[in-house]
Amino acid sequence: MRALRYSCEEALASLWRGRQSGLLSTGTIALALFVLGGFLLVTTNLERLGAEWSNAAELSVYLKDEITEDERQAIDAELAPGNLVVAHEYVSKAEALVRFKQTFGDLGTTVDALGENPLPASFEVRLRSGSEASTGAESLGAKLRQMAGVADVRYDRQWLDRLLSAIIVIRDVGWVLGSVLAIAAAFTVANVVRLALHARRDEIEIMQLVGAPQAYLRGPFVMEGVLQGGIGALAAVVALWIAFAVLRAEYLVPLAAAINLSSVRFLPPGLSVSLVAGGMAVGCAGGLVATWRR
Repeated sequence: MRALRYSCEEALASLWRGRQSGLLSTGTIALALFVLGGFLLVTTNLERLGAEWSNAAELSVYLKDEITEDERQAIDAELAPGNLVVAHEYVSKAEALVRFKQTFGDLGTTVDALGENPLPASFEVRLRSGSEASTGAESLGAKLRQMAGVADVRYDRQWLDRLLSAIIVIRDVGWVLGSVLAIAAAFTVANVVRLALHARRDEIEIMQLVGAPQAYLRGPFVMEGVLQGGIGALAAVVALWIAFAVLRAEYLVPLAAAINLSSVRFLPPGLSVSLVAGGMAVGCAGGLVATWRR
């Protein structure tokens, strides 16, 4: 405990003495984790969007205007709940027009100017989740397209899969870019710590001559890197939260309403703590590199 307290006190004193050079390494870590946190913020909300959309109607069956009642009942029977279909709802042309006006209020007058309702009646079908359901839905869609009275069938799972694939790509890009910046930050920390080590070389030689333990020799410099990483990571999380709070009301909330996302949320607490811990790990790595074989 005494070695840890000594390392913390010496690291804080060294940070204050070299605050100008330390600001560079701290800022580099903050930039790296701000970029990574931004990507994680986007992907976590996109994953919630995908989950919410997956629970909505996944199969839309659009009907022809001249469909007969018998044809509609045959389609309704085909969509009876079972191993694949959870539930389905019939939406008439009038109901489709009302929904359109509620969702796209500005375009409602344009539709009224046409003189007739251009929107088709449809069945909205909610399917069970899972790979087997995905395969079965494609077969069901192909069968429905062959039935009389069906104009088109849209399977939402196809573009949901594309959305999830895009989320994975965005997250991977964020990790790669964040990792590159983190490595650069670790080397920056190492150089700053080397400067502090060089400034205290006479004191360190004296401590070596009197037999000071390695924890007292290397500990302050490793702790200095940890503190730089922790301060930089904390600054990144705070800056990310401020940017989120500024943009949320004016841009993010209207965007969420437009894409039917219930709400836009900040990073979960556990992920925020992980970012801070990651910054401390990067700083620790930089401190270890600086003191290695010295």
